[in-house]
Amino acid sequence: MTISRTKTALAAVLVVAAGVGIPALGQDRPESLLPPGFDDPVPAPAPTPAPAPAPAAGPTAAPRADASPTASGDVGNTTAPSSGVAPEAPGEIDYATIARYELPDFAKRSLAQVGPSSPASDGLPVTAFGTADGGFLQTLMRRTDAPVASRWLSIALRRALLSRVNTPRGLNGADFAAERAWLLIRMGEADAARALVQSVDIANYTPKMFQVAMQAMLATADPGGMCPMVQPALDTAPDRNWRLAEAICAGLDGDPSKAGPLIDASRRRMGNAVDVLLAEKLVGMGVSGRRAVTVEWDAVDRISAWRWGLAVASDTDIPERLYGTAGPQLRYWRATAPMLGLRDRAAAAEAAATQGVFSSQALTDLYGEIEAQEDPSIAEVAVARDLRAAFTAATPAERVERMRQLWDEAQGQRATYSRLILTARAAARLTPSAEHSADTDRLIASMLSAGLDRAALRWKQIAPRGSDGWGMLLLAEPGRAVAVGDVEAYRNSADATNGAMLIAAMAGMGRIPANDGERLMRASGVEFAAANAWTRAIARAADANQPGTVVLLAAVGMQSRVWEGVSPEALYHITRALTQVGLDGYARMIAVEAITRL
Repeated sequence: MTISRTKTALAAVLVVAAGVGIPALGQDRPESLLPPGFDDPVPAPAPTPAPAPAPAAGPTAAPRADASPTASGDVGNTTAPSSGVAPEAPGEIDYATIARYELPDFAKRSLAQVGPSSPASDGLPVTAFGTADGGFLQTLMRRTDAPVASRWLSIALRRALLSRVNTPRGLNGADFAAERAWLLIRMGEADAARALVQSVDIANYTPKMFQVAMQAMLATADPGGMCPMVQPALDTAPDRNWRLAEAICAGLDGDPSKAGPLIDASRRRMGNAVDVLLAEKLVGMGVSGRRAVTVEWDAVDRISAWRWGLAVASDTDIPERLYGTAGPQLRYWRATAPMLGLRDRAAAAEAAATQGVFSSQALTDLYGEIEAQEDPSIAEVAVARDLRAAFTAATPAERVERMRQLWDEAQGQRATYSRLILTARAAARLTPSAEHSADTDRLIASMLSAGLDRAALRWKQIAPRGSDGWGMLLLAEPGRAVAVGDVEAYRNSADATNGAMLIAAMAGMGRIPANDGERLMRASGVEFAAANAWTRAIARAADANQPGTVVLLAAVGMQSRVWEGVSPEALYHITRALTQVGLDGYARMIAVEAITRL
């Protein structure tokens, strides 16, 4: 009995932390959905402090009927702005005293609900995590190996993590926000993580939040963002990085008499380590170049958030070899760093688009800037020109030809998918025509990669019955019951894996009668009845109408860097739970993505 292609067992800590009676599965029991390493100890982003008193429960509200997303367009790399009031630059200031004057009690933000996005700004309802145990949610977030396989699940997860929700029982509100921000950082969502940490007043920061907030500022290459936190952090959770941050902020504030001694003290402790040199270079930039520093990377064997953030902020070139020492998250940070050159960002932006960090529109805009500003002879400008022609060529045939060129030159599965995302809006401008029958599958996949389901559904009469494009449209059409004969027609003509994925998703979303769904899944080898702690947990969260918990557990079930690591059984349980809690738009797009990327 299998639930995943990954040969590991569900960690017992998942069950222990949950406190909700989910039975654990040992190594000799059915396989779980978790990738290798889930059972291994994972360092927390910061030492967990002694539990703070749980905040008073926030007001409860029934989930709004209109709170579920549609898949009419992909969500870009945007976040709600912080509503906080930043304290002055650090100095010898009693922050507890001054906060009473700068931020009166009525303006202070409660820890009972934390997050920058309300339902009015694309957030989930405040009850999105329901009565789920705080320790359970914290463990899920901390041990999730991000990024996950699905672009659309990543988008849903970002939305859930940014939502202004009730703080679960057993957690301090700032610590809950810190865990969410730490997961966003690991997903590559640097801007979203920054928005989340800034949705908590600095006066309420815990040691964990201070450490994660530093990571968020470094991931966005904005060391100046650490400055309002420096003195409170040193008072609460001092370490050498905050000492270096203190020197950086004194330098950026133009105070060499303070910055110099602080950097000199760090150099005495740490020598000429690259971390100190990068900090010193930033200090020099802030005091009009009075400290000229040359950073040498020869002895450096890995990149870190600190090194990347300070190097980018100080315009220090990072050797390309070091990017290979970091996870894919750093490539996504690179894509969204506006201070980097357009060419540096282009390849990273295509990778970020496949993960949902970059939207189709943002990717199109980036190539538009490249075409306008870069040397016409470089490869990126050639891509930009092909993209422009895909929108503006005189005839539909010429536009499709340019799209085909962009698709065909991509190397590898992820690159191919990123080019589908890049051309999504150009494809949506075409009038459906049998003239494009040879490219119909890819045109439909392109539109749906960006969630342009209405435009894609116009091709319903053009896509050949049983083709991949036709199967994608069956999945993408919202709320429509699908004839069993249509599902069987796709299964009979498609690749066996794609056929099983479509059947599992159709059954999960309730688009075909339950008896037919079970029969077709059995015939395709989908062991939908196999159960483990994860299947029970996600079903229980769906039954309790907890969309935030469902999305988080869905991410736990998709801990794979590639779609080949996701089984039809996992897709069945994920689409079923998402549909049940009103997130059917994401369920449809995840199912389409499975057909597109396998």
